Formats: sequence, C-alpha cells, structure tokens
Amino acid sequence: MNKFWIIMSHTYMTKLKAKSFIISTAIAFLFIIGLVNFQSIIDIFSSDTTEKIAVIDESDALTETLSMSVEATNEDMEIVPFDGTEEDGKQAVQDEEFEALIVLSLNENQLPEATYYANNISDTSNQMFFEQQLQQIKVAIATQQSGIDAQAFAEINEPIAFDSVALDETAKTSEELNQARGIVYIMLFVLYMAVLSYGQMIMTDVANEKSSRVMEILVSSAPAITHMFAKIVGIALVGLTQIVSLILVAYFLIQSKQDEFIGGMFEYLGFGDISPSIYIYAIVFFLLGYLLYATLAAMLGSLVSRVEDAGQMMMPMIFLVMIAFFIAIFGLNAPTASFVTVTSFIPFFAPMIMFMRIGMLDVPLWEVGLSLGLLVGTIILLAVIGARVYKGGVLMYGRSSSLKDIKKALALSKREKS
Repeated sequence: MNKFWIIMSHTYMTKLKAKSFIISTAIAFLFIIGLVNFQSIIDIFSSDTTEKIAVIDESDALTETLSMSVEATNEDMEIVPFDGTEEDGKQAVQDEEFEALIVLSLNENQLPEATYYANNISDTSNQMFFEQQLQQIKVAIATQQSGIDAQAFAEINEPIAFDSVALDETAKTSEELNQARGIVYIMLFVLYMAVLSYGQMIMTDVANEKSSRVMEILVSSAPAITHMFAKIVGIALVGLTQIVSLILVAYFLIQSKQDEFIGGMFEYLGFGDISPSIYIYAIVFFLLGYLLYATLAAMLGSLVSRVEDAGQMMMPMIFLVMIAFFIAIFGLNAPTASFVTVTSFIPFFAPMIMFMRIGMLDVPLWEVGLSLGLLVGTIILLAVIGARVYKGGVLMYGRSSSLKDIKKALALSKREKS
C-alpha cells in the first residue's frame, strides 16, 4: 500500500507542476473571467454612436412612417432624410457619413419598394431589420387600401393563445425544462472534455514511461496493478484539483457580481433555481465516468510503446465518448425518445445520457439505480481485465497500434503469474 501512495503522489505532483496543466488552467481561468464579465466587455467595445441611415423617399410619403417605426424598435439607429441625388447618397455612404442608404418608392399598386445600399452587405442584420419594418408598413397600407378594418386585421394576425399543461403532476414545466437544459448542457460539456483530456493524459503518460524504459524500473519495484490504479487515482486528483479551483474562482466571481446576473443569462441557464440533487448526480456520474474511461485509457496505453501510437489507440475510446455526447445533446430536445432511454443503461454512455435524463425528466429511482449498478459493475469488470492487460502490456515493446494486442498482453500476464 505504501508503494501505491508513493506512485500516486509522484504522479499527482508531476502533473500538477507540468506546463500543460498550468497553461490549460490559466486559459480556463481567463475564459471564466471573460464569461462572468462578458456584458462589461461588450459595453467597453460597443460604440455609443447612433447609426445614421440616409433615406431618399421618391414617394414623399414613407419616410415619417419608417422613422417612427425604427425609433420605436431600435434606439441606436436614426433615419436621416437625404436631399441629394441617389448618386450623392451612395458617395456619402462610401465616405462613411452614413451607415447605409435606402431609396424608397411606390409601385404601380401604391405599395412600398426599397433598394438598400451599403459598403458591405455581408452583415445582413440591418438589411433584415429594414425589410421587416417596410413589410409592416406595406401590410398596413395594403390593409387600408382594401378597406379592411385595421383593428379587425390586427386581431386576425394576433398569435393564438396556446398553453401547454402537463397532466402528470411530477412532470416539469416548460420554464423548468429550459432551465434544466442550460445547466445539463454545461455539465455534459465539462464531463465530455474532462473524460477526453484526463483519459488521454493517462494513456500518453503510460506510453511515455514505456518509451523511456522507466516502466521496467517501476514494474520491478511495484506490481503493475498497483502502478495502474495509483496512476489513475493520481491523475483523477489532478483533474479534481483543476475543476475545484475553477469552480471556486467562478463562484467568487459570480458572488461579486450577483446583482448583475439577476434575471440575466445565469438565471436563464438555471443556476439560480436548480435542485441540489442535480449537482450530486453530476459529481457521481462524473467520478464513475472518469473511472470507467480512465481504466480503459490505462489499459490501452499499456499496449503502445511510443507516444505517437497513443492517439491511434485512443480512437475507439474517443468515438465512444463522442457518441454518448451527441446522443445526450439530441436528448436535450427529446429526452423521452426510446433510443435515448435504452442507451442511458449502456455503461459507456450512462454517465452522460442518464445524467441528461435525470436533469430533464423525473426518472424513477429504480432506473437510476439500475444504470448506476451496471456502470459500477462494468468498472469493476473492466478494472479486473484492465489490470491483467496492463500487467502484460507494460512488458510489450515494439510498434503496437492494434486492439488485437490485448490477447498478447493477457498471455504475457498469465506467463508472468505462472
């Protein structure tokens, strides 16, 4: 047991001091700081000047209506009547006196038409905005011409009152689902990135020790099984250290700006009114998901002798994580789909998909228990098989990038045991 703690602490301290860990943590800190201060950053770089739009009205009847409509919907935009010719207006836009030029006219049916001029039309936001405003003006004029009562027409176009009521008293409301969708998506992304990054860290670390022949010394001084699980736990602690530090930084930053977030993005994402059980399930599924994929990563890493081969050997694990992630993302909009329910019991998918279902639905406890039981059982089974493969794999050298080498590793493990 003493050797386990020595290897674990060495792995933990080595990874903690690594440049990659320090740089990635610093980047994550900057990302969190930027996210929390996102609105302030936008305010700094946003311009306080009003966008001026020149308008040439050939009908002499549309400018005032358009100006009132724009003023009511966009305070940062100003309609300026232009007295010059169309060519003068184009030149004024090119000289950046105006953001754009709109030429208004009436067709043979006395309905508005428009031509929009701007230096760059790749940004379609302003174009769509004015198209919508003029469409409303056109509808109003056409309604008046046809003799339809304006109030009756407004009532016809008013959206229907449509309420959704769940008969199941345990079902979540639309607002609760939207809140759960935000927090679950963020936690799914964290779990996805953590499994990939820390799993790859384990695999490349084992491959690096084999390529430098350090593994021979380690295996001779401590059993391979002890070495494997010490490395898994050591890197798990590195991951927890990084995640906890990020959570603490985010918590204190959010607390310092709590008043700014009331009714804002954080409340929309569900951070303001989320059940504590969601966080508990997040921790449980995160740890179990890590143990599952970390054991698989250590087993696969023991089969390669060069760090260059680790990426190819890791591809099956990456595909499993990606499939689970994409099914979970799809399940955010269709959590009751049959294949989402079925895949939530598959151990390699359960950490993400069952967690997503718990966040979006009121899943029966027996389903959660069954999923957790299958997941824990798979971890134990994979740990037993992985330990044997690891024991033989660390003694295999030469080019190796095929899963067929698992059989060779098991044979070597039995030979060492005998």
